[in-house]
Amino acid sequence: MMSSQPAPRRLSPDLLQSLDGIKLVQVFPKGATLFQRGSAVSGVYLVETGEVRIVLPTPQSQWQLLEIVGPGALLGLSEGMSVRGERYRVTAEAGVATTASFIPRQEFVEFLRGHGDFCMQVVRLLSEDVHVLYHKFRSITAHPGRPRHRQLDEQLN
Repeated sequence: MMSSQPAPRRLSPDLLQSLDGIKLVQVFPKGATLFQRGSAVSGVYLVETGEVRIVLPTPQSQWQLLEIVGPGALLGLSEGMSVRGERYRVTAEAGVATTASFIPRQEFVEFLRGHGDFCMQVVRLLSEDVHVLYHKFRSITAHPGRPRHRQLDEQLN
């Protein structure tokens, strides 16, 4: 029996279609940055095609791959839903040629105000993001035989 719930960390087809009027579709070549850690939050990105690598700088000035996401992933959601003045906490870059739609923060918030039925999907996505981040963070900082990285702990908070 198939579930009527959308796949984890994905938006329902209804919500995707409803966003058509407020999103700006952009094409990113492999290696291009969608947004960078530390830059001011301007909105959220919806991956349409391709893949996006979510990375975080380490104390050794290298990059730690946190996740690779594909079509349907909504990026920058937690930062986009927080108070103004927030900064992106990770860097998102195209792993291959990628099409992603940008939705400005204010337009996304206004959309949700007018579409309360979709707010629970966003809450579910935020909850899943926290759950995934917790497990990724634990695997990076508490791996057996590897000392905890206090600087990395501080970067994620």
